[in-house]
Amino acid sequence: MRQRAVKRWIVAGIVSAVVFGAIPPGVGYPEVFADSQNTLKTASVSSLQEIQTILAEMMQNRQTTIVFKYQGSTQNIENDMQKAMNAALDDDPYTKYVVDLYNYSYKGTTGSAKITFQINYRESAAQSAYVNERVKEILQEIIKEGMNEHQKVKAIHDYVVLNLKYDEKLQKYTAYEGLKTGTAVCQGYALLTYKLLQQAGMNNQIIEGSAGGQLHAWNLVYINGHWYHLDTTWDDPVPDMAGVVKYTYYMRSDEQMRKTHSWRNVYPPAKQSYRQTLRSLITAGGQHTAGLQDLEKQLEYTLYNPESVMKNAQGIQGQVRQALKEKKNTVTIRYSGTEKQLLDHLATLYELPVSNISYLAEPLEETKDLRVEIHWETK
Repeated sequence: MRQRAVKRWIVAGIVSAVVFGAIPPGVGYPEVFADSQNTLKTASVSSLQEIQTILAEMMQNRQTTIVFKYQGSTQNIENDMQKAMNAALDDDPYTKYVVDLYNYSYKGTTGSAKITFQINYRESAAQSAYVNERVKEILQEIIKEGMNEHQKVKAIHDYVVLNLKYDEKLQKYTAYEGLKTGTAVCQGYALLTYKLLQQAGMNNQIIEGSAGGQLHAWNLVYINGHWYHLDTTWDDPVPDMAGVVKYTYYMRSDEQMRKTHSWRNVYPPAKQSYRQTLRSLITAGGQHTAGLQDLEKQLEYTLYNPESVMKNAQGIQGQVRQALKEKKNTVTIRYSGTEKQLLDHLATLYELPVSNISYLAEPLEETKDLRVEIHWETK
């Protein structure tokens, strides 16, 4: 039976899963087009797996035009091409989120077709290469000999928070732009975090969802048999505060994260409390115990120890005196009482050699107490 010729061109396209920011309103989808015009010599394929492989390889090289001949039924070709592209994008999460948009067309018969993909990227091959080189250099700077995985995650988290600031103009979406300019939206934060974790040997994913009523992206990190949410964007204060790192969205479970974030796609479940994980590892002992104890303190998990609860002025003064001995001008405490009582107790700090006292009080998660940051100037 003679194959029926198909004379029409079919064009399909999609904007990649661009997720901007969960802080400012009015997010749009501006297009950023790649400047290269590389083409791929025509190859011949006969399965969706082969198509997926070609697309994945060529997109990693940031090819803007991909052409191949498909030998097979074209009855469901639109659906098949979409499946192949989705699988190719999922093969490399970093590439998935630097693809700006793509379209494809085909022309042929019911048994074969010449297929052309046109792809625009937010990051060129040269820019992605720059990211890879800078990631290597950064890891050499921040990862110290003898660090365990827990310490590596924190070092990477802190680097991203301290070296990026949120792009409130919503113009910079990539890790390249973040590294070059120091600013990016959440997609840039998540991409840089992904690369750093990946190159440090840490299995991680990029999650797309929403937070604060806006599209948002963050990371999911696998460590010691458990997955945890890590949002470097939301741990970076806006407006930017130099030298300040928050840990509110650091290594969170699904239950904790769903209080402020939501997502529809299926991701590995994050069921474990990271605070409990650290406590269990510390209790078990081992060569990394001292480092884990220090990490527990830095993440303020020690506030959950019963002896950390402050109820009176004497206790607060004791904490501030200790901080003064350590040449610090801030301390974080767990306070049991009303905010009015807290103000009365904070007023007694003027008996110490401090001035211009300020504080920030907020509920301490999973308790009825307050987490209180106290700041002052030393006389």
